[in-house]
Amino acid sequence: MKTIIIALGGNAILRKGEKPKIKTQIKNIKNACNNLLKIIKNNKIIITHGNGPQAGYLLIQQKAPLDVIDAETEGQIGYLIEQELFNLFRKNNMKRGIATVLTQVLVNKKDKAFSNPDKFIGPFYSKQEADKLKEKFKIKKDSNRGWRRVVPSPKPITIIEKEVIKKMSDKKIIVIAAGGGGIPVVNDKGNLKGIEAVIDKDLASACLGNSIKADELIIVTDVDGVYLNYNSKKQKKIRYTNLKEIKKYYSEGHFPKGNMGPKIEATINFLEKKGKKVIITDINNINKGGTVIVK
Repeated sequence: MKTIIIALGGNAILRKGEKPKIKTQIKNIKNACNNLLKIIKNNKIIITHGNGPQAGYLLIQQKAPLDVIDAETEGQIGYLIEQELFNLFRKNNMKRGIATVLTQVLVNKKDKAFSNPDKFIGPFYSKQEADKLKEKFKIKKDSNRGWRRVVPSPKPITIIEKEVIKKMSDKKIIVIAAGGGGIPVVNDKGNLKGIEAVIDKDLASACLGNSIKADELIIVTDVDGVYLNYNSKKQKKIRYTNLKEIKKYYSEGHFPKGNMGPKIEATINFLEKKGKKVIITDINNINKGGTVIVK
């Protein structure tokens, strides 16, 4: 029985253009859980997930610090995944415990991300809307799709609850953890203290995988695999490769920072340490292989 981290991209919960209505999220999560059932049945599973749209909308509605909003979305999305899995297990006569762990992730308060926020969160805005919001928030253009808020995205150092998560996973409990990349915290004179940021979900998933010595990392995104020369006439899908080759492609600039870049960085981090295999694909092709990367 393998230990597998499944990192659900935001599109598995909210697809492009969808508003974060609970009914919409439940529908997408139900589809995701159905596709995951085959993998879940015979493995130890930890599920992580994105939270960009949800955190962005909560930021508009509330004045709470970003680390608190990270915790809110972890609880909210974790509950929805937990309930759908429970119902699916009952339907299929499966007996597995399920639990959501609010996960704190240690970051360095001197991380350069705090002086150069670049993580896009929340909805898109027109140029006119963005100009008004610039008085309150840091706003940047996200490709040609519009303007969005950006926040710091420091690198994860370690998962505070890693031992608890591992103990639960070893007892075959399905653990939902590090949602939205987890809650960023810093070491403040020996005490943990929340800090306003959003950690990349895939980097946090790789960090968690290494912390608990997971065998595999599955990164669920909005494309069916990893491509060289993506969105060009020379586009070519990578079906099977290894760590050495993917590092070469990464150094050649095939994977942009705002797109596949963090997923490949997470892949490299995972395989260079404890991990054995990474699969990158979309939720509807998760049982068909996608792109497979090994040591």
